[in-house]
Amino acid sequence: MKAAILTFPGSNCDQDLVSALKTEYQIEAELLWHTRAFDVAHDIYFVPGGFSYGDYLRTGALAAQSRSLGSLREAAAKGKPIVGICNGFQILCEAKLLPGALIRNENLQHICEWVGLKGDGDWRGVYPDGYALPVSHGEGNFICSADDLKSIQDNGQALLRYTQNPNGATFDIAGLASANKRVIGLMPHPERALKEQPDAAVSKARFGRLFFEKIFSLVSA
Repeated sequence: MKAAILTFPGSNCDQDLVSALKTEYQIEAELLWHTRAFDVAHDIYFVPGGFSYGDYLRTGALAAQSRSLGSLREAAAKGKPIVGICNGFQILCEAKLLPGALIRNENLQHICEWVGLKGDGDWRGVYPDGYALPVSHGEGNFICSADDLKSIQDNGQALLRYTQNPNGATFDIAGLASANKRVIGLMPHPERALKEQPDAAVSKARFGRLFFEKIFSLVSA
C-alpha cells in the first residue's frame, strides 16, 4: 500500500502519522509539501492535524488554497481514499471536499481529552461500546446548513458521533464522510490511540487500530 501525507507550515501531526503507519502497519508514507502539485499515484492520502498557516483567517482556510490541494481534488475525483484528521478535517471542509465548516468550540476553550464515540450512518455498529479517541482542538464545532444536515443524515455520512458532545458540534458529529464515502474527516486523533499511555487507562484498548483497519478497507473497496 502506498500512502501519502500532505504537510503545511504549522502541521505538527504529520510525523505522528508517519510513525504510526510504519510501526503499526509497515507502511512507508511519503510526505508531500503543500507548495507542489503531485501525481495521483498513491493508494490513500492523509491530511494531518496541526495549525496550518497558524490558523490565520480561519482554520484550514489558507491551506485549502495551496497548490497541493489541486492534486488532492484530482485524487478525490478518482475515488482515492482521503482522510483528514483534526486540522485536516478543517482543511477538507474549507476545500469543499466535505460539507460544512468547523468553528470555535461552544465553550470557547481548547479541549484536550479522550471522548466517547459511536459509529453511525454507514459505520453504525462498527465500534464497540466504550469506544473512545483523544481530541485536541479549539475549533471542532461542526456546523452546516439545514439542507446539508438532511443530506448527511439521509446518506449516512455522519460516520462518527460523540456520545457526550464536548464542543457543540451539530448532530454530535465527530467524523464525516463525503457523499461517496471516499473522503473522511474527523476531529479525534486515531494516530494517538495506537499505544498504551500511562496517563489514560482507556488507551489500553488501542482503539485507534479499529479506525485504521476500517480506513484501510477503503483502499481495496
